[in-house]
Amino acid sequence: MTRHSTGLTDRTPPRPPAAAAAGPGPAGTADFTHPDQARQALRRLASGVTVLTVNRDGLRHGTTASAVVALSRDPLVLGVGLSPTSTFATLVRRAGSFSVNVLSAAQSDTAHSFADPHRPLGDAQFASYEWITDPLSGAPLLEGCLSHMSCRVLGWHQVGDHDLLLAEVTGGAHRPDIPLLSFAGRVHTAALTPAPVPQATMPAPSHSEVS
Repeated sequence: MTRHSTGLTDRTPPRPPAAAAAGPGPAGTADFTHPDQARQALRRLASGVTVLTVNRDGLRHGTTASAVVALSRDPLVLGVGLSPTSTFATLVRRAGSFSVNVLSAAQSDTAHSFADPHRPLGDAQFASYEWITDPLSGAPLLEGCLSHMSCRVLGWHQVGDHDLLLAEVTGGAHRPDIPLLSFAGRVHTAALTPAPVPQATMPAPSHSEVS
């Protein structure tokens, strides 16, 4: 801001340089425009952890994914970010449907197992787990999950180095439990404590609300 002269002498002692803020925001970063800073900022976007499953002519496959987001409520549509060369993406393109297993806090081992690039293919991936067949998609539904969703593929869009899969949720089930969360490159378990809402503010939107 430009300081204009008023003819008076400013006797206020100069302020010391402001310390870098410890919290989020430009003041707390070394270089706000550096690509690595942007990547690290994106990693702070907490999300649920899922195992996506598919069944293509008897070949079953699962993969861990946290890039799953609700896009529409009517109809129910979600988006999934996938590597275009992944086994899951290849099978889903052919099958046209898949299932989403939303993991609970007790399923961190499951998340790591289905993220292992050296895991076996086919039914051997599911040998250590109890599961049933999704009556709509035909894909495995893992027991112990927070929720399950049956999905029908609507379309694909290339977005940078990933493909965005759009799918309609055609069925689902859920139970009360604590979710497994992905944050800063790791999975986390924590009890959910609702934050207090000041009376003068509007209620916070629910997870399912999309503007």
